[in-house]
Amino acid sequence: MPEIFGDLFTLSGFMTFLMLLLLQAVLGFDNLLYIAIESKRVGEKAPMVRRWGIGLAMLFRIVLLIIIVSLFGVLAEPLFSIGIPRVLDGEFTLQSLVTLLGGGFIIYTAVKEITHLLTVDEFGHKEGGDKKSVTQAILLIVAMNLVFSFDSILSAMAIANVKETVDGVVETRYQLTIMTVAILASGIAMILMADYVAEFIRRNRMYEVLGLFILFLVGVLLVTEGAHLAHMHIFTFPIDAMSKSSFYLVVGVLVITDIISTNFQRRLWAQREAELLKMRNLEEAAKYRNDG
Repeated sequence: MPEIFGDLFTLSGFMTFLMLLLLQAVLGFDNLLYIAIESKRVGEKAPMVRRWGIGLAMLFRIVLLIIIVSLFGVLAEPLFSIGIPRVLDGEFTLQSLVTLLGGGFIIYTAVKEITHLLTVDEFGHKEGGDKKSVTQAILLIVAMNLVFSFDSILSAMAIANVKETVDGVVETRYQLTIMTVAILASGIAMILMADYVAEFIRRNRMYEVLGLFILFLVGVLLVTEGAHLAHMHIFTFPIDAMSKSSFYLVVGVLVITDIISTNFQRRLWAQREAELLKMRNLEEAAKYRNDG
C-alpha cells in the first residue's frame, strides 16, 4: 500500500475521514443552494452548468487546499491596514479580503433576486432575472465555491492533523490525502444532489424566497467572519463573527416558520375554495328552484 494512503487506511484516519465528510455536508448546504439559484439563469443547460461548475470547483478546491497547507503562515500575514480614527480601522489578510468580498457579493446576489421576485409581472417568465451565458455561470459557481472553501478547508485542517516529534521538536502534519479524498467525495455527492435541489426549488416556488433569505444570511455570516479576521472596528465598535450555531439556529427558525406559514396558507385557501363552492351550489339550487 503506498505510503501516501497510509493515513486513510487506519482506524483513526477513517474516523477523521468520516468527520470531514460530515463537515463538508454541513458546510456545503449553503454552497449547494447558491449553485441551484445561480444555475437556473442559463435555462435548459442548467444541469450541465451545475456538473461542470461543481467538478471544476472541486479541482480548484484541492489546489487551494495544497496552497493553504503549504503557505498557511503566509496567508495569515497582513496585506495592508486601514486606520481612520473613530471611524474605521482594520488589518486585512488575504483570507479576510476573500471572505469579505465573497460575502458581500452573495448578499448582493440575494438582494437582487429578492427584488426581482417582487417586481416581476409573470412568474413563469424571465425566471432568475438576467440571463447568463454558460461560461459566466460556471465561472461564478467556481469563484463562489472557492470563497466557501476557505472556511471548510481551515475547519478540515483543524480536524485532519497529527502531532509528530522530529528531532525532539513537536510538529503538526496535516493529513492531506484524507482531506483530498473527502473533498472529492463531497464533490461527487454535490453533483448527485444539485439537480434534486434545483428541481425542488423549481417545483416549490414558494420556498424560493426562503432559499434567498438563507443565502442572504450566508453572506452576512461571511462578511462578519471576514471583518472579524481583519479585526475591524466601525465607530470604535468591534465586529464579531456570527457564530455557526447562531446561523443554523436562525436558518432552522426560518425553515420551520416558512413550513408552518405555507401549510396555514394552503388550509386557508382550501377553506376559501370550499366556501366558494358551497355558495355556488346554493346559488345553483336557488336558481333551479326559481326556474322550476
